[in-house]
Amino acid sequence: MLAKFISAIFKPSRDTLSETANSALSGHAPFEVDGDAPEDFGRRAEKLIKAGRVGTALECYRDWAQANPRADVPFIGMGNTLADLWSLDEAVAAYGKALELSPNSGKIFSALLFYSHYLAPADREHLFRLHRRFGDMMRSTRPPRGTSFESVPDPERRLRVGYVSPNFSRHSVGYFIEPVIEYHDRRRFEIYCYYAHRSSDETTRRIRNISDGWRDVAEASNDALEEMIRRDQIDILVDLAGHSKDNRLGVFARKAAPIQMTWLGYPDTTGLDTVDFRITDRVADPAPAAESVHTERLLRLDDVFLCYKPPQDSPPVTARARPASGVVFASFNSIAKVNKHLIEVWARILARVPGSRLILKSAALDYTDTVERVLECCETCGIEPERIELHGWIKDRRDHLSHYHDIDIALDTFPYNGTTTTCEALWMGVPVVSLAGDVHMSRVGATILRSAGLAELTAGNTRAYTDIAVALACDHGRRGALRASLRDMLRSSPLLDHAGFTAGLERAYRERWTAWCARAHA
Repeated sequence: MLAKFISAIFKPSRDTLSETANSALSGHAPFEVDGDAPEDFGRRAEKLIKAGRVGTALECYRDWAQANPRADVPFIGMGNTLADLWSLDEAVAAYGKALELSPNSGKIFSALLFYSHYLAPADREHLFRLHRRFGDMMRSTRPPRGTSFESVPDPERRLRVGYVSPNFSRHSVGYFIEPVIEYHDRRRFEIYCYYAHRSSDETTRRIRNISDGWRDVAEASNDALEEMIRRDQIDILVDLAGHSKDNRLGVFARKAAPIQMTWLGYPDTTGLDTVDFRITDRVADPAPAAESVHTERLLRLDDVFLCYKPPQDSPPVTARARPASGVVFASFNSIAKVNKHLIEVWARILARVPGSRLILKSAALDYTDTVERVLECCETCGIEPERIELHGWIKDRRDHLSHYHDIDIALDTFPYNGTTTTCEALWMGVPVVSLAGDVHMSRVGATILRSAGLAELTAGNTRAYTDIAVALACDHGRRGALRASLRDMLRSSPLLDHAGFTAGLERAYRERWTAWCARAHA
């Protein structure tokens, strides 16, 4: 499959690429740059992207690759740009080519793994094989430096837990990790945060203030970070990034702490046999099938694998009058999670609900080239241009949430479900219709809706997904009742039980620590 994607980057079809992306990959006159040094190409591409000219930036990266055929950087740039252009299969092909050129690069391999999840349909066996290949590569090039630790194997003592993330900020992970750090029992747990990013915001400052130990590690090498973690005598080290950008899996591959776990920031296995557990729940990763596609043991929490902290500046829920223009459906998920098959299903929903409209909002929709591609696909699938609205990034969080005032029903994406977007929609009084698949990323909607008391809004196939959405669209009374009650439903659900969730997580930590102590004494 990977070879197919790599060949596609040089022989793309017009079925899968926009005119801009197609011309950029299949041949064109060289794009003029000031100089031919690598930094000249890179600087020019960055300027074009900032100006919103991502199609032209892609041409620049292609010229760079032609001028430097053994360099991986232009293919990485092509991958990033193709993802913004809503050409996910070609983006994966570009990362695959970059990995061919630098087969031991953990950063490139992580990008390939990350973006492979956006391909539809989801192929769980293929994804697992890719993760295992990553683990094999890391084991052969970055073997653990040793499994001797300073941690005292006392099952009752206060434990040091370290969280490693580039996203202690206004980021999806921040909404779910902040309440846990806040509610940890400091009598029994000491919490260290290793922040792997250079920027900070109000969320960063809040998390820093409630941590027992804060380490800025964006500039630290893996050697230095491992030594830091060992010096801090961390007992349980938790990765919150997986294969997402700026992850530090290179440190986890070295086995920096007695117990290592992964959680929240990535919907899949790490592929590392040095990571002992992946935190999840029984709905998101049902037994026994999920075990076969993980290198970690699955640590299933009792109710749900996460808890959500709504923004403090959330606007109030407003009543939704029956709109003169009809029911408004929406998806505020990343456009990378939207695929042609999904749009075809959405088109069937709109066709069955006369006068209805669809609103999509995503940061990549700031780019004209991307908007044109999405609109072309929607029209091909049967959605008339006047029935769809596209919005880009909204910087102000309160303004972003206020857009839910005009939405009747949120449509979850599949096979890659939303997480933060689903919680936000429910918090703003908007019901979400989801479709559950057979991998974690396809089951997050199911576990969130079940925890919120809305399991009936989860479908098992596209026909049921369509029927649920249409029935809800036709039931103005039910939608009104949900709009009035959803915020209170969330407040009383496990999703917002920060203290209860954290206590359950701590029990799971303590049980695994006790087992480790027993092995240490054996």
